[in-house]
Amino acid sequence: MHPIVGLPAALLRGLFLAAAAPALGLLRGAPPPLGGGRAAGPASRVRASLRASSTEGVFAELVAATAGPTVLTGWALHLGATPLEVGFIAALPQLAQAVQLPAAWTTATFGRRRVAVAAVTLSRQALLPLAVLPLLPVSAAAARAILLGVAALSAVLAVVGNNAWSAWMGELVPSRLRGRYFGRRTAICAACGTAAGLGVARLLDAASSRAAASLALGGLALAASGFGAVTTLLMLRQHEPPAPAPAPPSLADAVRPLRDRDARAVLAYQVAWNASVGLAGGYFTFHLLHNLRAGFTLVAAHAAISAAARVLSAPMWGRVLDRAGARPVLAACSFAAAGLPLLWLATSPGVLWPIAIDAALGGIAWGGHALATFALPLEIGARRDRPFQLAVFSMAGGVAYAAAAAVGGAAVAALPAQLAALGRAGGHGLELLFVVSAGGRLASAFLALRTDPRGTVSLAEVQRAATGAARGALAYVRILRR
Repeated sequence: MHPIVGLPAALLRGLFLAAAAPALGLLRGAPPPLGGGRAAGPASRVRASLRASSTEGVFAELVAATAGPTVLTGWALHLGATPLEVGFIAALPQLAQAVQLPAAWTTATFGRRRVAVAAVTLSRQALLPLAVLPLLPVSAAAARAILLGVAALSAVLAVVGNNAWSAWMGELVPSRLRGRYFGRRTAICAACGTAAGLGVARLLDAASSRAAASLALGGLALAASGFGAVTTLLMLRQHEPPAPAPAPPSLADAVRPLRDRDARAVLAYQVAWNASVGLAGGYFTFHLLHNLRAGFTLVAAHAAISAAARVLSAPMWGRVLDRAGARPVLAACSFAAAGLPLLWLATSPGVLWPIAIDAALGGIAWGGHALATFALPLEIGARRDRPFQLAVFSMAGGVAYAAAAAVGGAAVAALPAQLAALGRAGGHGLELLFVVSAGGRLASAFLALRTDPRGTVSLAEVQRAATGAARGALAYVRILRR
């Protein structure tokens, strides 16, 4: 049995409780939400739209599993891409954030629902040419150019669609139900995405010959197109709540969110946090595959453990978010995720158990973090500023992540091996990046404490609740060890 699979069940349960401590404590101490939790307006129409959105999220996860970063990396390696080309493909989702402001202008001009449906549909069909790429009589260089082109087009269209979709969901989902709804939606989508990701990983590992790999990759592109078509049909079943006709956007609209003190505080956090994560973010999978000599299946197993933790914790985080607000959840999850890169310092080809801890703790912390970063821009500023706020936050975070990733890659190549490995004999050369990333995350997490929470629970109460729940979790682990 592989070491990562053989961890004691009691240890995993204890890790889950420890990572979930902030949410458990907040949920226990927060007051109940106001009102009965019913959607405003025609309730039946809202419920039907939300059900369609949840189902669409499941099929979107299937698209991601069959045409996401892992599969695109498989395509690049299959076509003989250089390390620079592989890195470019991996960085495309972050590099594409540079079009956020044009995306916000498009959303404000043509409408949230219309832009979301059109852009998301095109982004998920843009990779369809890959289904016939192995059959085209083109050189390997031309095939790689086609791969880079369609991947870049898909990433840009996805940014445009996500900006419009986020603004659309901000209107469609009632604010008092937002956390619980997206918590449940995240859990369902993560479970389905995990199962699909494991299946795709097994398929890629099994395709040992070049002909089999071409057939597998082409089939995945075709499947992604089919799943994408289903998501379009489901998005068309969701309505757009009535809203005043938007005024033609101007430059003043684009910069207005920056005049808001709360928006500037969130922007500072986004830049610092994404830069700290991006510094080493692109090297964890590389470390697994190259330095630890793990296969795609083990990479998928790590993702599966993380997704399982998200499935279990996302509904809880959603309820906490509804009662406490997004900012306390953001602060708690940022501190929880800050030290995760340090776990990778203890890994080696024969020592993989820290990866399981990273997956379990990271799944819970990142699940709450994703919900909070989605909900926080919806809590601040005026409704008319929402598309531009989402654009500014996403663009700043994406650019910071991409720039930090470039700095991290340059540092690995330029620094002396002994310094990069922190003087460890037999080190893999990524130790310095992991430590600096953890330190940057910790410093960035304190920026969340600089903002005034608008929820019903203060950040001081977050600390007390998390401390109490963590002590209870540790006590539970001690009992299990007896």
